[in-house]
Amino acid sequence: MTGTPIITEMQVIPVAGYDSMEMTLSGAHAPYFTRNLVIIKDNSGHTGIGEIHGGEYTEECLNSYIPLVVGQEVGKYRSILGAIHRGGKKAEGDDGEGIQTLDISKLKFVVRAEWAIECALLDLLGQHLGVPMCELLAEGKQRNQVEVLGYLFYVSDRNKTDLPYLDESTSSDPWFKMRRNAMLSHEQIVEEAQCLQEKYGFRCFKLKGGVFSGEYEMDTVRALKKHFPDGRINIDPNGAWSLAEAIELCKPMEGVLTYIEDPCGPESGFSSREIMAEFKNKVNLPVATNMIATDWRQFYHAAALKSVDIVLADPHFWGFGGSVRMAQILNDWGLTWGSHSNNHFDITLTAFAHVAAAAPGNPTALDTHWIWQDGQNLLNDTPQIVDGYLQVPKKPGLGVTINMDRVMEANKLYNSLPTHDRDDAMAMQYLIPNWKFDSKKPALVR
Repeated sequence: MTGTPIITEMQVIPVAGYDSMEMTLSGAHAPYFTRNLVIIKDNSGHTGIGEIHGGEYTEECLNSYIPLVVGQEVGKYRSILGAIHRGGKKAEGDDGEGIQTLDISKLKFVVRAEWAIECALLDLLGQHLGVPMCELLAEGKQRNQVEVLGYLFYVSDRNKTDLPYLDESTSSDPWFKMRRNAMLSHEQIVEEAQCLQEKYGFRCFKLKGGVFSGEYEMDTVRALKKHFPDGRINIDPNGAWSLAEAIELCKPMEGVLTYIEDPCGPESGFSSREIMAEFKNKVNLPVATNMIATDWRQFYHAAALKSVDIVLADPHFWGFGGSVRMAQILNDWGLTWGSHSNNHFDITLTAFAHVAAAAPGNPTALDTHWIWQDGQNLLNDTPQIVDGYLQVPKKPGLGVTINMDRVMEANKLYNSLPTHDRDDAMAMQYLIPNWKFDSKKPALVR
């Protein structure tokens, strides 16, 4: 046989999993999260898999791309993606603002459905060539394991709602038992971090802010640093603070915070890129983002203004090739690459491991929400986080095998839900009647 295998089938399967009542600027996580899976088969008998954000719009996009994928050669995956970009379904209503105000209704403009297809095709190509997926990216594998951080959240009391949050109170696993319970005090967040360190070995932690006042959240950070004096502690308020407030809060934290992520957003007619450049001129802390540089045009302006030091280039925003290309540029410029995450299954965990394995230089510890979903695995061989490091599979392609029985159970759960798009306001309204998102008001500050 000449050439690479021919794609014979592409399936799109929406799935759902269980979540905790985690708090963010955008509200409180619902009892469920949704994702879309892509499963592609070729005529050599291989199966490639990918995972992307949930929601009906993304599902519709993926289904519309099937005619552009089936019948093509696996090795021409770049041409396939090009055809999707030229002729695929386009999002309506995109104003170009992106998510610099964390308006989750605009996630569909920065999360590109086709990157799940890219992942599945790279999985197939790696299997065909007999090499791990990371060997197909940038300059190939740079490391066998990648550091990940413990993603800390304030968690509200699910018992204040009548929503069907998962109850893991009888679990024998201390972390599983803890993660569904209310955790709002400084002491509870420290206990959360300690439990995660004991289970996964994390040395780096990120606190999701934008929930309480900035002063309260910085006190939580100080409590974490006191308990983990050698740990690297970060906070992400998702741009909730004004420029003046961010400067006041962060200047005393030099030497306490390892980096500050998206401390402030658009203000007084200036973009978040301009405002964060002003912040950097006032505060001696590395600044990270996953909000103000979500495409190459935004990145150009962020780089020109020297707004950030660390770009958390989520492959679901940038694509797998694009994310590693960003890592190469940042490394050449003396800046730092990392990756943002959203609630996800272990397919995304695996894919991100390969991307980080191919990133040159010294990437920052990767975000992952998977610790909040651990135990709901859709793979037979989920990569493990050991001593704070995610192990990169060594087998060809993604190096993992999907469990279709678990996938169909997750699909059954998805089909049972009344709505499939993310809505963080719904659960918040149990805590604060008529609560509405405000990009400049932390969730519990009303």
